[in-house]
Amino acid sequence: MVLDHRFHAIDTFRSALTIVVDPIRYVVNLPSDVIDWASGSFASHSTLEEENETLKTQNRLLKSKLQKYAELKAENANLKALLKSAEQHEEILERVLVTEILSVDLDPFRRKFVINKGTSHDIYKGQPIIGAQGVIGKVVNVGPLSSTVLVITDASHSLPVQINRNGVRAIAVGVPQNNQLELLHQPNNADILVDDLLVTSGLGCTFPDGYPVGRVVDIVTNPSLPFAKITVQPTAHLDRDREALLVWPSFGGNKQADCKGPQEEEIGQR
Repeated sequence: MVLDHRFHAIDTFRSALTIVVDPIRYVVNLPSDVIDWASGSFASHSTLEEENETLKTQNRLLKSKLQKYAELKAENANLKALLKSAEQHEEILERVLVTEILSVDLDPFRRKFVINKGTSHDIYKGQPIIGAQGVIGKVVNVGPLSSTVLVITDASHSLPVQINRNGVRAIAVGVPQNNQLELLHQPNNADILVDDLLVTSGLGCTFPDGYPVGRVVDIVTNPSLPFAKITVQPTAHLDRDREALLVWPSFGGNKQADCKGPQEEEIGQR
């Protein structure tokens, strides 16, 4: 040991012995190293799976919030358009009230829906209801908390209108099959053109004048028939809007249920 300490006499032997012992040590320690590696790998895999699932959940929540944000953005834009429409006609309106559509009649030959306002909000039978782009319909049945609205494209609905271009008056009735309107009793030579805008005339004591109703999309004339067939596409988004505007016209207060023009009443009973 003294010689080894002083003169490193057995360093060569020690080096040779290390070459032999190291592989043995590696083999002996191999099972333990493998177990440690496997445990670490499984733990890492499990942790990654948990993190991945957490990220997926967070992603779904964020997508859901994004969809809700888009819906709220569209709803906000529609409400702004409704209020802008009311401001444009504020001189003929006593007051307005935003209402939400609760349900829609699924009958293909009827055009009705239910709103979340009733007598508790001073809603009355015959009250007009409009959208951001034009007239939607009128209230036909009133309950304490909800009311039923008859849409202008219902077959039993009639609406006094006039051509915005020249003031020609007409009666527009609903065609529920196509969700459109038709102008009645217009002669073949009537001064009505495709793309003419129809607005409410104010006659009939229901709808205030000047509100958009629809645009003429087709005119069919037949010399053998006394009247032309004139088809009108409503300007209001009758099958898309979730909110609408109840209006109180200033020409008759809120007691207009019995105020109906003779033409409208006659067509409504056809």
